Amino acid sequence: MAKAKKNKPVILITNDDGITAPGIKALYEAVKDLGQVVIVAPDKPQSGMGHAITIGHPLRLQKTELFPEIDAYSCSGTPVDCVKLAVDKVLHRKPDLCLSGINHGPNHSINVIYSGTMSAAMEAAIENIPAVGFSLMNYSVHADFSAAQHYARLVTEKMLKDKLSKHILLNVNIPDFPLSEIKGYKICKQAYAKYKESFLERKDPSGKKYYWLTGEFVNFDNARDSDVWALANNYVSIVPVEFDLTDYALKKKLEKQWKEKPDRTVKKPIKKIVKKSMPKSQ
Repeated sequence: MAKAKKNKPVILITNDDGITAPGIKALYEAVKDLGQVVIVAPDKPQSGMGHAITIGHPLRLQKTELFPEIDAYSCSGTPVDCVKLAVDKVLHRKPDLCLSGINHGPNHSINVIYSGTMSAAMEAAIENIPAVGFSLMNYSVHADFSAAQHYARLVTEKMLKDKLSKHILLNVNIPDFPLSEIKGYKICKQAYAKYKESFLERKDPSGKKYYWLTGEFVNFDNARDSDVWALANNYVSIVPVEFDLTDYALKKKLEKQWKEKPDRTVKKPIKKIVKKSMPKSQ
């Protein structure tokens, strides 16, 4: 990679839908003049990979001409692999900001656990690189990304301007509406929700069984400060995310409830046995 231009922040862009996805092109177009952009993204879709890394076979980086005006590479690995390789082998330094997305489909609530988009951003945050994951609530390859681009640029500008923690990680979801119908953004919490899942069982031509995972998103959280509520009410949701999974409230509770009682049993000291040597025979 060429040396970073003086005073221009280095922005790493990645995703989990693959380097050919319209979402990553939309993200690049939204922020390309805000810094020196470098793209490292998977060579194929990696949705649902979470924080997986490749350890069983070699990784490959291939320069691509999909973004001819910048350094852009496709990677044979996962979204997390892309961030690791970008830092170590492409940039040879940590970027000033990592942007992941724009994902095709939502990553609100529990989706953050499974999302390759958010895991790429999380990997950056773990490495002291401020990061954001962007997702549009539309799975279509023909989705209109214009509203998502507006908010991606807005958030990126704020991240570059405000000197926040290097561990900062934001999960930004954009509702699938025209920009004129979006009411603004809200700083939210992650809603408590899950998927009610089942597996469809089918048979292949040889008669062997195979399964397709299916499920329904179920929201248990009616709070007006949750990401699910914000999106349902035409707001962009911005959720600050932590990668420390410690439940500190439960930690305090268990420290009290499970506190070990001191062993009051008095143990008698063990007498040291001294062997007396027999007198030597004359």
